[in-house]
Amino acid sequence: MYLQVVAVVLIVVVACVGWIKRRYQFWKERSVAFIEPRFPYGNFGTLGKVEHIAPITQRHYDHFKRLNVPYGGVFMLTSPLLYIFDTKLIKTLLVKDFHYFPNRGVYFNERDDPLSAHMFAIEGQKWRTLRAKLSPTFTSGRIKMTLPLILEVCERFCDHLHDSLQSSSEVEVHDLLSRYTIDVIGACAFGIECNSFREPDNEFRRYGKIAFDKLRHSPLVVYLMKAFRKHANALGMKQLHDDVSGFFMRVVKDTIEYREREQIVRNDFMDLLLKLKNTGRLEADGEEIGRLTFEEIAAQAFIFFTAGYDTSSTAMSYTLYELALNPEVQQKARACVKQTLEKHGGKLSYEAVADMSYLEHCINETLRKHPPVAILERNADKDYRLPDSGLLLRRGQKIMIPIFAMHHDPEHFPEPEQYRPERFAPEEAARRDPYCYLPFGEGPRVCIGMRFGSIQAKLGLASLLNRFRFSTCERTQIPVQYSRTNFILGPANGVWLRAEEL
Repeated sequence: MYLQVVAVVLIVVVACVGWIKRRYQFWKERSVAFIEPRFPYGNFGTLGKVEHIAPITQRHYDHFKRLNVPYGGVFMLTSPLLYIFDTKLIKTLLVKDFHYFPNRGVYFNERDDPLSAHMFAIEGQKWRTLRAKLSPTFTSGRIKMTLPLILEVCERFCDHLHDSLQSSSEVEVHDLLSRYTIDVIGACAFGIECNSFREPDNEFRRYGKIAFDKLRHSPLVVYLMKAFRKHANALGMKQLHDDVSGFFMRVVKDTIEYREREQIVRNDFMDLLLKLKNTGRLEADGEEIGRLTFEEIAAQAFIFFTAGYDTSSTAMSYTLYELALNPEVQQKARACVKQTLEKHGGKLSYEAVADMSYLEHCINETLRKHPPVAILERNADKDYRLPDSGLLLRRGQKIMIPIFAMHHDPEHFPEPEQYRPERFAPEEAARRDPYCYLPFGEGPRVCIGMRFGSIQAKLGLASLLNRFRFSTCERTQIPVQYSRTNFILGPANGVWLRAEEL
């Protein structure tokens, strides 16, 4: 009996080893350039444990760049993954042939973890329907209506920084800017005054930090959940912590009940979601868009919070960091702000912010050097043969576009480590292939909140530059180190700068 068990185990082990070896021949059998994987992590052995995915994809990109190939194969665990490098091919996959690659392949569990079924993650017809319903809520006119709410937060932010400088000139700007974005989103999405500057440990901030900094699962487990979503769903696996999910569901429920009971109208994001919930229209005599369920409202409010909280605060932090390292650029950005304010009667407005072109160039250059999302992922929804190639991608095959690495390619951006906002002046940008710069993605799944995030960042940075000067200090980490565990390309040790009032 013992020998039979040993024999069975040996047969299973030999079969597994054989399957893995055969699996790791996947790209070789298809004559695709690839990097030799190592079991069990494939080509991503350091992910989450040692480093963020950005430097990993940079090394892979550099390897394939030397081979001068339009795409290259790697393995995440034992799953084959195809990098896409050629900008024409990227445009084809994201735009022209989008219907072959409509999904990101993000894990969600609508039954057990309803907040995870937000617009960033859901797929197929559900995504198309929801996108059509929500797109009108992010028009320029509707974003403009939130401006007074954002400006109130800007004023509180600057006053708080003024008070902080009385005790120390050194400030951790990533922490301060995350409070700013929490307050903006609390006001614009939930109609709640969070007062994060006065109460830094308020519930919104506390649960926001848990959602980003204390992930429920390791990057490896998250990948397994994505790769085997049906099985993970059947097991009831969740992406979010129960207390985080419970908090946001309760806040949305309380907000909806209070507004409907008191008939409160605030002209914010939640108002628009409520109109869709109750009437299916954004205007009383407007077009029928379709009603939203409570779960859909809660999931969209959650992604609005999470997407706007960490991505915007991180982008703004890196902008101040780069301006501190480049004082001449900072002075030019400040002059842009002051001249524009003078032109618009000394007041920040939608039109004034739209006029601050050099400040926008600075933000764009920051997003080039430090894109909050380092990669774009797509899953093939049906079999697809790459143009000008015999390579057939089967349904379910994952492709990846290495945004961080492309943003640091000297072929696209000469001297990529230099911070040079002039790269985004219209005449220089026009000479560059637009598909080498993708901080918000591209195609039908481009970030829906892109304009809101841009306004939030420009208003915050304009307010700060108008009143304060930023420089490096002994605690400034040069170069900045990226967090290895956060999906967002955030700083591992904060961003410490010296601030002084003008």
